[in-house]
Parts: sequence; C-alpha cells; structure tokens
Amino acid sequence: MAFLSDALGRIQPSATVAISRKAADMARAGRDVIALAAGEPDFDTPQNVREAAIRAINAGKTRYTNVDGIPELKEAVARKFQRDNSLPVAAEDCFVSAGGKQVIFNALLATLNPGDEVVIPVPYWVSYPEIMRLCDAQPVYAAATAATGFKLSPEALERAISPRTKWLILNSPSNPTGAAYSADELKGLAAVLLRHPQVHILTDDIYEVLVYDGGRFATLAEVEPTLRERTLTMNGVSKSHAMTGWRIGYCTGPRPLLQAMLKLQSQSTTNPSSISQWAAVEALEGPQDFLKSWRDVFEERRNLVVAGLNAAPGLECLTPEGAFYVFPSVAGLLGKVSKGGARLETDADVVLALLEETGVALVHGAAFGLTGHMRLSYAAATTQLTEAVARIQDFAAGVR
Repeated sequence: MAFLSDALGRIQPSATVAISRKAADMARAGRDVIALAAGEPDFDTPQNVREAAIRAINAGKTRYTNVDGIPELKEAVARKFQRDNSLPVAAEDCFVSAGGKQVIFNALLATLNPGDEVVIPVPYWVSYPEIMRLCDAQPVYAAATAATGFKLSPEALERAISPRTKWLILNSPSNPTGAAYSADELKGLAAVLLRHPQVHILTDDIYEVLVYDGGRFATLAEVEPTLRERTLTMNGVSKSHAMTGWRIGYCTGPRPLLQAMLKLQSQSTTNPSSISQWAAVEALEGPQDFLKSWRDVFEERRNLVVAGLNAAPGLECLTPEGAFYVFPSVAGLLGKVSKGGARLETDADVVLALLEETGVALVHGAAFGLTGHMRLSYAAATTQLTEAVARIQDFAAGVR
C-alpha cells in the first residue's frame, strides 16, 4: 500500500511466528497438531517468581519506572554478570528492556547507518537480518555449516569483515542449531576481532543456562577482556526461568551505547512492565537450584530426538551442545515425493508436507539462512516429542 514505509518493505514477517500461527489455526479446526516450531520452555515460571510478582502488585508497584529498569533489577543484573560471567560491571553498566529482542533492536537502531554492514553467522535467528534491514544496513553472512558443527571459524569471520563492518552478532548456544562455543573457540574469534577495532560485538547469550554434557558456558567479554569496551552482552529471563511472556531482557556494555539505547527506548516503549521487573529481580536473586533439573530434562529430550531423527531415512542430525533445538539435514528427502503426494523440492516443501500429513509443525531451514534443513524445538513434553519423532519417522519412511 502506498502509505506504508520503504523500511517496512525491506523486511519479512517472522517465519517461526507464521508456522506457529498456521499450526494453531489447524488445531482450532480440530486437527491433531504437535507444535514444535516455537522456542518456548514448557515449564511453568517458578513459584517464587510468580509470588514476587503478586507481592509487587499488592504493594502498588504498578507505576512508571526508570526507562532502563528499576535500580533493584539493574543491581541484580550486575550481580548476575559478576557471579556467572566474571564481568566486573556495576548497575550503571546495565540496561533492561521489554525482552531480549528489544535490546538487540535498540542497539542496532541506535548505531547503524545506511551502508553499514553486520556480520551474522549462518544459520541465524530469523530476526537478526530483518532488524538490520529495517535500519537500512546490510547483513553479511558468514557460513557456519554442519561441516564446522554450525560454528563460525576464525577464517570465515576474517573473510566477512570489511571496512564497513560495524557489528558482529554471535549467538551461543545457538538458535536454530544448538551449537555452543567453547572458551577456546571464542578466543580464536577474538584474535580476529582484535585486528579490526571498528567492529563491535553483540553476544546473544539468551540460552546461557542450557549447555549439556558437562560443558561450561563462555561469553566473549569474559574470554577476552580487552574486547569489553566494544561488546554488548545480552541475556534475559525468558528461556532460563520460563518467562517468555513476561518480556524482560537485559544487557551490559559500553556506557555511551547504553545512553544511546536509553534515548531510543524513552521514545518507544519507555520502561518494561513494572511487575515483570520485580519478578525478574526474584528470578535472578532467588534460588537457582531448579536450573540443573530443567537442564537434565532438556538433555534427555535432546538425546531422544537426535536418536529418533537419525533413525529416520533421509535425515541426518548433529547432536547440539546447548539450547533446545535440533537442525537436521533433510537433503535425503529432496527430489522425492511424500506418501501424501507432495513433491519435496525444498526444505519448505518438507516442512509443509510434514504439517499437512502428520500434524507436526517445524520450521524450514531457509528461514534461518541455510537451505536443506529444518528446525525442531524440543522444549515440549517428552510424550509429545516421542509421538512427533514417530510421526516424522513414518513420514520419512513413506517418501519415494
């Protein structure tokens, strides 16, 4: 339509949201659907966090707050970064937004100019390139395929950087692949970044607590302290504390950047929900012992799903180190026909046929920048995952 902005024309709707909506529509129409497209823990928000929110409501803490978060939450965020990531930050070095996505949006909109470049490892979370395009900047894709465990190599990073590069976005553990960088792997990337002082780094650590097989989470500003002055370290309570709907993300980074983000947020959403902020204080400061049991459940689900997908003809699935996604290759199904008669020329064809013929909702790999794959979220009940894997195996066995 003529009155819509040029900027809106540069971006696409979220593929994960679109698939989830289609699956919900099918379920409302009476279809038996197993929705594994969205990345949302199936656990309830911990009881102590819910009670903290109720206390805040009853205490009348329902007014506007500071734009970048109540002091109590910024102090809790600073202590979290000190405790978990060895980052020597104060509350003044921290910032709170209405979800992790708003942290990313604020940072990029506050810093990008037309023609600037942002390096993104492929595959990527669907929103990264769209936010850049909205800012009239250019995403530059650096391959991180199954051959490298879906991790960006120092050599690929070096090739992607140009004099116009302003940011690198690094998500670990990764959505959509679950790849998690070790400290040594991050040091290799840091060595490249130290040679390019114009490049700032945004580390998306939202899946920090979900690292498996005894691995230890590491973040770039911790591994290479000399990069702290140009690194924005982002996190949130959505995945760690099953608080997706509460909309609280937070970060730490250079104070001039945080001030720019404050200016932007003051003219957009203003403060995050006051009640959610008080709940997030309890989430960060309260008991954390439940995290291990949740992580153990996710690890068991990962093992179930990986084994089941690798037993399906035409599918190959790496074992991810973290998060709650798998990103199997569907190359062995392409060029064939499903039991229901659908021609499977692309990964989108595979995902659509799976949904129509089996009721299992996944997301096609092209949505994340890497064709020939699909993403399955195992943040669902084990019974649902067992049934979903069985349906996928039956689907794959019927392909001719």
